[in-house]
Amino acid sequence: MSAFWSEMVHRTEPYVPGEQLNEANILKLNTNENPYPPSPKVVDAITNELKRKLHLYPSPTVDGLREEIARYNFLQKENVFVGNGSDEVLAFSFMAFFEPGKKIRFPEITYSFYPVYCKLFNIPYELIPVQRDFSLQVEGFFQSEGGVIFPNPNAPTSIYLSIEAIEEIIKNNSNQVVIIDEAYIDFASESAVSLINTYENLLIVQTTSKSRSLAGLRVGYALGHSDLVEGLTRIKDSFNSYTLNRLAIAGATAAFQDTNYFMETTQKVIHTREWVTSELKLLGFYVLPSQANFLFVSHYKVVAEDLYKELKMNKILVRHFNKKPIQNYLRITIGKEKDMKLFIAQLKTILQSYN
Repeated sequence: MSAFWSEMVHRTEPYVPGEQLNEANILKLNTNENPYPPSPKVVDAITNELKRKLHLYPSPTVDGLREEIARYNFLQKENVFVGNGSDEVLAFSFMAFFEPGKKIRFPEITYSFYPVYCKLFNIPYELIPVQRDFSLQVEGFFQSEGGVIFPNPNAPTSIYLSIEAIEEIIKNNSNQVVIIDEAYIDFASESAVSLINTYENLLIVQTTSKSRSLAGLRVGYALGHSDLVEGLTRIKDSFNSYTLNRLAIAGATAAFQDTNYFMETTQKVIHTREWVTSELKLLGFYVLPSQANFLFVSHYKVVAEDLYKELKMNKILVRHFNKKPIQNYLRITIGKEKDMKLFIAQLKTILQSYN
């Protein structure tokens, strides 16, 4: 540790991303990327932007993209904030709405960036235990001192919480902000966006990385009451007014305009997810009910870490979290149908060696 580090640096425990191997012929099912390329209109928009004004700063307010996101969600531009990936938007949200010294709540099994932000910004937190089936204890989030945050569907469990349950959490935290991290919501049944015009304390964070195939562009956004959006904007403009570059703005705008392509690829992922779920069950896996673009599974006989290592030896990457109570589960991203058939075939071969 450096003697020159600040106290903030000393208390950090950085997030650990999924493995990124540079070997040939790797099947990556570990980082929840979309297996399909972005819309051709995205590529055209970025290509056209390359020919134009890269010598000039991008728009600091990103009005055009915000208007497209608002249109898609039946909101107003003033209800939309955009940032450099949803992780940045989440970081701004922690600074804008959670106070040092006031304990916030999130699930004990959840997106592992949340405790990272808490330590970075000196925000205390309380972990709410999940139930035996990994679903959320709704009442555990009531009357939080500092606020609430959780993903829906949850990560890494893939389990979806109903809009009715979410509304109960919002109602029982009327003086605090409730943040719903909807990174995977386009693969689920319904977003909580419909509640925004009813509850001023609701903030929804989404991303273009998953369902719109733009993980490489880094465009995330938040939806909420205009006062919350203004709070996020004040934080952003205190760091960097130009968080999105011109290519990202052009590409993301085109992605929201091409609704047909978005619907088509999303349905492909959902269809493949259901097929893989049935195949894994036939192979002796317990598969949690997923409304995301990944599955969370455990085998009745073979230890998860052993399966992870065997798959990696065969150039297939899945995610293993070596911590209780999920140490015997694997998170498996849904790829293209042909890739998942390869994965299932390799899994069958591995499992035969344990018979």
